[in-house]
Amino acid sequence: MPELPDRSGRQLPDTADAVVVGGGYTGVAAARKLALQGARTVLLEAHELGWGASSRNGGIVHAGYKWGLSTLVRRHGRDLAHALFRETTEGIEFLAGLVRENEIDAEFRRTGHLEVAWAPGHAEGFEEEVVALAEVGVAARVVPRGELAAELGTPLYHGALAIDGGGALHPGKWFAGLARLAERAGAELHEGTRVRAIRREADGRFVVETERGALLARDVLVATNGYTDGAAPSMRRRIVPIGSYIIATEPLPEDVAASITPTGRSVFDTKNFLNYWHVSADRRLIFGGRVSFLPTTVARTARILHRRMHEVHPQVGDARVEYAWGGKVALTFDRMPHVARLGGVAFAGAYCGSGVALSAYLGTRVAEWMGGGEEPAIARLRFPIVPAPYEGRPWFLPVIGEWYRFRDRMAARRGE
Repeated sequence: MPELPDRSGRQLPDTADAVVVGGGYTGVAAARKLALQGARTVLLEAHELGWGASSRNGGIVHAGYKWGLSTLVRRHGRDLAHALFRETTEGIEFLAGLVRENEIDAEFRRTGHLEVAWAPGHAEGFEEEVVALAEVGVAARVVPRGELAAELGTPLYHGALAIDGGGALHPGKWFAGLARLAERAGAELHEGTRVRAIRREADGRFVVETERGALLARDVLVATNGYTDGAAPSMRRRIVPIGSYIIATEPLPEDVAASITPTGRSVFDTKNFLNYWHVSADRRLIFGGRVSFLPTTVARTARILHRRMHEVHPQVGDARVEYAWGGKVALTFDRMPHVARLGGVAFAGAYCGSGVALSAYLGTRVAEWMGGGEEPAIARLRFPIVPAPYEGRPWFLPVIGEWYRFRDRMAARRGE
């Protein structure tokens, strides 16, 4: 990741047209758009810009959500489901356009992705999904188990769904480019400025209290995703932070790298404790996944991921793991991202694993909405509260985690 300028210690203004809380992909993209729309925009980040999931992710850019399009149609009806899915493909095109037009060195590769079946039963819906995706103009095909070797160098899985359009990038380089665009647009970016509270005044404006003073703003957007805290309690009640962890090998020999993903696609599997991976532009195997719903460490999760990586791709041999990292992603009760206004405060995030493709796009769309534009389709979804006594500490995750782990084991054992 390139070195970023130090944006801490800058003088905070007393007033702003818009305040954005959170300096990741969503917040920076929103700040850029708000500034381009003529609003004096102040972005506040508690740590360094990009400190959270925006620099600590696997770099996979894919269309869709946790639920497949055919499931979205059954849940929300054809029109809304198609509008929701198109927002993810529009997100990819938006990202690709910014990279291309601004010559951002993000190592963006449009190779598409594979969803691979952990158990035979997990592949049963792939044909239906191909038909559903064709209706929204997305090219996809089923890869039977007998043909999977042409796409993926492991016999572990039971077929795949190959979807075109997405790919992979270097998350830190993409973020650095996006931050430069926001500053160039005129957004004021502040690091090391934690927001303590957001309070609405009688005249409709907001007081944003920080550890370095208070600002008065017409509009506020919270874009803190898996790091949402007590400054935005109504959002925090709707978001469950879950750890996701990643390792990166040393650069692999060309033949080994080519054997892992012969077509260069990014990959994720259908387990609840899923794995996801791709080969980077410099031929490193980037391998990540859900490891534990209990408190853990990067060192411990790296060891677990190293074992998983060798189970899936033993051809990496004794290649060293040179990097390991982790952080929080944000899940919701309905396992969908959300854009909403709660108490007048705008929110965008909770991407449930789809954030690389969606975050900059939805940050931009919510900025347009705040400026009087049309709301994104995803804003039409109800944003459910976690149905349990919960104030940001997900005490229930260990139980849920063991249930999902049990389901993964049983699916593999029964061949389902």
